[in-house]
Amino acid sequence: MKRMRQIFIRGLFSLLPIAATIYLIQIMFSFMDDIIGRHIESLFGISIPGIGIFITIILIMITGTLVSNVVGERLFHHGEKLLHKIPIVPKVYFGIKQIINAFTLEGKNIFNKVVLVEYPRKGTYVVGFLTGESGGEIQQKTEAKLMNVFIPTTPNPTSGMLVLVPSEEVTYLDMSVEEGLKLIVSAGVVVPEELGGSYQS
Repeated sequence: MKRMRQIFIRGLFSLLPIAATIYLIQIMFSFMDDIIGRHIESLFGISIPGIGIFITIILIMITGTLVSNVVGERLFHHGEKLLHKIPIVPKVYFGIKQIINAFTLEGKNIFNKVVLVEYPRKGTYVVGFLTGESGGEIQQKTEAKLMNVFIPTTPNPTSGMLVLVPSEEVTYLDMSVEEGLKLIVSAGVVVPEELGGSYQS
Protein backbone atom coordinates (compact mmCIF):
# COMPACT_ATOMS: atom_id res chain seq x y z
CA MET A 1 0.00 0.00 0.00
CA LYS A 2 2.88 2.35 0.75
CA ARG A 3 4.37 1.67 -2.69
CA MET A 4 0.97 2.19 -4.34
CA ARG A 5 0.55 5.49 -2.50
CA GLN A 6 3.97 6.69 -3.68
CA ILE A 7 3.16 5.75 -7.28
CA PHE A 8 -0.18 7.53 -7.05
CA ILE A 9 1.38 10.72 -5.64
CA ARG A 10 4.11 10.77 -8.31
CA GLY A 11 1.52 10.24 -11.04
CA LEU A 12 -0.69 12.96 -9.60
CA PHE A 13 2.08 15.55 -9.44
CA SER A 14 3.25 14.58 -12.93
CA LEU A 15 -0.21 15.20 -14.38
CA LEU A 16 -1.00 18.39 -12.43
CA PRO A 17 1.06 20.77 -14.65
CA ILE A 18 -0.53 19.29 -17.80
CA ALA A 19 -4.02 19.48 -16.31
CA ALA A 20 -3.47 23.07 -15.12
CA THR A 21 -2.23 24.11 -18.59
CA ILE A 22 -5.21 22.49 -20.33
CA TYR A 23 -7.58 24.05 -17.79
CA LEU A 24 -6.20 27.57 -18.34
CA ILE A 25 -6.34 27.19 -22.13
CA GLN A 26 -9.92 25.92 -21.87
CA ILE A 27 -10.89 28.93 -19.73
CA MET A 28 -9.33 31.33 -22.24
CA PHE A 29 -11.03 29.68 -25.23
CA SER A 30 -14.39 29.43 -23.44
CA PHE A 31 -14.19 33.08 -22.41
CA MET A 32 -13.57 34.24 -25.97
CA ASP A 33 -16.12 31.79 -27.35
CA ASP A 34 -18.78 33.13 -25.01
CA ILE A 35 -18.11 36.81 -25.74
CA ILE A 36 -17.52 36.61 -29.51
CA GLY A 37 -20.07 33.86 -30.07
CA ARG A 38 -22.78 35.80 -28.28
CA HIS A 39 -22.16 38.93 -30.35
CA ILE A 40 -22.10 36.99 -33.63
CA GLU A 41 -25.34 35.25 -32.73
CA SER A 42 -27.02 38.56 -31.82
CA LEU A 43 -25.83 40.27 -35.03
CA PHE A 44 -26.24 37.51 -37.59
CA GLY A 45 -28.59 35.09 -35.85
CA ILE A 46 -26.21 32.14 -36.24
CA SER A 47 -24.15 30.17 -33.74
CA ILE A 48 -20.59 29.10 -34.61
CA PRO A 49 -19.25 26.52 -32.13
CA GLY A 50 -15.53 26.86 -31.43
CA ILE A 51 -15.26 30.43 -32.73
CA GLY A 52 -13.41 31.32 -29.50
CA ILE A 53 -10.46 29.10 -30.41
CA PHE A 54 -10.11 30.72 -33.82
CA ILE A 55 -10.44 34.28 -32.41
CA THR A 56 -7.93 33.56 -29.61
CA ILE A 57 -5.32 32.31 -32.09
CA ILE A 58 -5.89 35.39 -34.27
CA LEU A 59 -5.59 37.66 -31.22
CA ILE A 60 -2.31 36.00 -30.15
CA MET A 61 -0.87 36.35 -33.67
CA ILE A 62 -1.89 40.03 -33.89
CA THR A 63 -0.35 40.76 -30.47
CA GLY A 64 2.85 38.95 -31.44
CA THR A 65 3.08 40.94 -34.66
CA LEU A 66 2.52 44.26 -32.87
CA VAL A 67 5.13 43.71 -30.14
CA SER A 68 7.66 42.53 -32.74
CA ASN A 69 8.09 46.06 -34.12
CA VAL A 70 9.25 49.24 -32.41
CA VAL A 71 5.94 51.13 -32.60
CA GLY A 72 3.92 48.19 -31.29
CA GLU A 73 6.39 47.56 -28.48
CA ARG A 74 6.17 51.20 -27.36
CA LEU A 75 2.36 51.05 -27.36
CA PHE A 76 2.49 47.84 -25.33
CA HIS A 77 4.80 49.44 -22.74
CA HIS A 78 2.53 52.50 -22.63
CA GLY A 79 -0.40 50.18 -21.88
CA GLU A 80 1.60 48.56 -19.07
CA LYS A 81 2.24 52.02 -17.57
CA LEU A 82 -1.51 52.63 -17.53
CA LEU A 83 -1.98 49.36 -15.61
CA HIS A 84 0.11 50.81 -12.76
CA LYS A 85 -2.73 53.26 -12.04
CA ILE A 86 -5.29 50.49 -11.49
CA PRO A 87 -5.48 49.15 -7.91
CA ILE A 88 -4.42 45.51 -7.32
CA VAL A 89 -3.95 44.78 -11.05
CA PRO A 90 -0.22 45.70 -11.20
CA LYS A 91 0.74 43.19 -8.49
CA VAL A 92 -1.08 40.36 -10.24
CA TYR A 93 -0.09 41.24 -13.82
CA PHE A 94 3.56 42.06 -13.26
CA GLY A 95 4.02 39.19 -10.81
CA ILE A 96 2.80 36.70 -13.42
CA LYS A 97 4.86 38.43 -16.12
CA GLN A 98 8.07 38.17 -14.08
CA ILE A 99 7.56 34.46 -13.49
CA ILE A 100 6.83 33.86 -17.18
CA ASN A 101 9.91 35.88 -18.17
CA ALA A 102 12.00 33.75 -15.85
CA PHE A 103 10.80 30.51 -17.43
CA THR A 104 11.06 31.78 -20.99
CA LEU A 105 14.53 33.11 -20.20
CA GLU A 106 14.22 36.65 -21.54
CA GLY A 107 17.73 38.04 -21.30
CA LYS A 108 19.26 34.59 -20.70
CA ASN A 109 22.49 35.70 -22.41
CA ILE A 110 23.49 37.78 -19.38
CA PHE A 111 23.97 34.58 -17.36
CA ASN A 112 26.97 32.42 -18.23
CA LYS A 113 26.84 29.59 -15.69
CA VAL A 114 24.97 28.43 -12.61
CA VAL A 115 27.26 28.53 -9.59
CA LEU A 116 27.26 27.80 -5.87
CA VAL A 117 28.83 30.25 -3.42
CA GLU A 118 29.01 30.45 0.37
CA TYR A 119 26.79 33.38 1.30
CA PRO A 120 25.98 35.22 3.55
CA ARG A 121 28.41 33.26 5.79
CA LYS A 122 30.67 30.23 5.69
CA GLY A 123 28.75 26.97 5.64
CA THR A 124 25.64 28.51 4.07
CA TYR A 125 25.29 28.14 0.31
CA VAL A 126 23.24 29.97 -2.31
CA VAL A 127 22.67 29.31 -5.99
CA GLY A 128 23.68 32.19 -8.23
CA PHE A 129 24.46 33.05 -11.85
CA LEU A 130 27.90 33.97 -13.10
CA THR A 131 27.75 37.20 -15.13
CA GLY A 132 31.46 37.62 -15.78
CA GLU A 133 34.78 38.65 -14.25
CA SER A 134 35.23 41.82 -12.22
CA GLY A 135 37.38 44.49 -13.80
CA GLY A 136 38.39 48.12 -13.67
CA GLU A 137 38.96 49.82 -10.34
CA ILE A 138 37.44 46.96 -8.34
CA GLN A 139 39.90 44.40 -9.70
CA GLN A 140 42.85 46.81 -9.51
CA LYS A 141 42.32 47.37 -5.79
CA THR A 142 41.80 43.71 -4.95
CA GLU A 143 44.46 41.03 -4.84
CA ALA A 144 42.08 38.15 -5.50
CA LYS A 145 40.60 37.48 -8.94
CA LEU A 146 36.92 38.30 -8.43
CA MET A 147 33.92 36.88 -10.26
CA ASN A 148 30.58 38.70 -10.60
CA VAL A 149 27.79 36.50 -9.25
CA PHE A 150 24.13 37.53 -9.31
CA ILE A 151 22.15 36.08 -6.39
CA PRO A 152 18.42 36.13 -7.29
CA THR A 153 15.57 36.15 -4.80
CA THR A 154 12.81 33.55 -4.51
CA PRO A 155 10.24 33.32 -6.08
CA ASN A 156 10.99 36.46 -8.11
CA PRO A 157 14.39 35.94 -9.79
CA THR A 158 14.31 39.34 -11.52
CA SER A 159 15.47 40.99 -8.29
CA GLY A 160 18.47 40.10 -6.20
CA MET A 161 22.00 41.23 -5.37
CA LEU A 162 25.45 41.26 -6.89
CA VAL A 163 28.27 39.64 -4.91
CA LEU A 164 31.93 39.63 -5.90
CA VAL A 165 33.46 36.27 -5.07
CA PRO A 166 37.09 35.10 -5.36
CA SER A 167 37.32 32.70 -8.30
CA GLU A 168 38.64 29.84 -6.15
CA GLU A 169 35.52 30.06 -3.94
CA VAL A 170 33.08 29.65 -6.83
CA THR A 171 31.67 26.14 -7.37
CA TYR A 172 30.42 25.57 -10.92
CA LEU A 173 27.28 23.47 -11.34
CA ASP A 174 26.36 21.26 -14.31
CA MET A 175 22.73 22.41 -14.44
CA SER A 176 21.67 24.79 -17.21
CA VAL A 177 20.59 28.40 -16.62
CA GLU A 178 16.98 27.35 -17.23
CA GLU A 179 17.24 24.59 -14.63
CA GLY A 180 18.77 27.04 -12.16
CA LEU A 181 15.93 29.51 -12.68
CA LYS A 182 13.31 26.81 -12.18
CA LEU A 183 15.05 25.74 -8.96
CA ILE A 184 14.92 29.31 -7.62
CA VAL A 185 11.38 30.17 -8.81
CA SER A 186 10.02 26.95 -7.26
CA ALA A 187 11.84 27.66 -3.96
CA GLY A 188 13.74 24.39 -4.27
CA VAL A 189 10.71 22.21 -5.08
CA VAL A 190 11.85 21.55 -8.67
CA VAL A 191 15.36 20.10 -8.30
CA PRO A 192 17.47 19.14 -11.33
CA GLU A 193 19.05 15.72 -11.10
CA GLU A 194 22.80 15.27 -10.82
CA LEU A 195 23.65 15.88 -14.47
CA GLY A 196 20.67 18.13 -15.30
CA GLY A 197 18.08 17.71 -18.01
CA SER A 198 15.35 16.10 -15.92
CA TYR A 199 13.67 16.93 -12.67
CA GLN A 200 12.58 15.39 -9.45
CA SER A 201 10.13 16.86 -6.99
